[in-house]
Amino acid sequence: MAGSGSSMTSSILICIIVLSLQQMYRAKLASSELFTILGGFTSSLIFLSLLTFIGNLQETYGQKTGWGAVILAECFALVAASTVHRVCISTCFLFSMVLLYEVNKLSLRMVAPKIESKIRKH
Repeated sequence: MAGSGSSMTSSILICIIVLSLQQMYRAKLASSELFTILGGFTSSLIFLSLLTFIGNLQETYGQKTGWGAVILAECFALVAASTVHRVCISTCFLFSMVLLYEVNKLSLRMVAPKIESKIRKH
């Protein structure tokens, strides 16, 4: 399993690369309805990678990750989406909420066995 340092580095690099590509192809992403939806999806990938970065950063400093990280990452992704097209804002929000739900589901699946093993030890 990757440590928080390598995960933090790779997630910020992914965020920067996706943001750069999104800005390079912003005219193409705004050209049709399908590409506008794709622009919202790429912005939600920015949300996911930025959320991973903030979570790992807070874990490094010993803080608990909460809703503040989600709101900060979502605001950044929505601003990035707004530079492409205004419809990208709503599609980014919808895709981001689906990704947040899936990350939460995955997190609960990863944490639940650890909690059960601690209960069995006592």
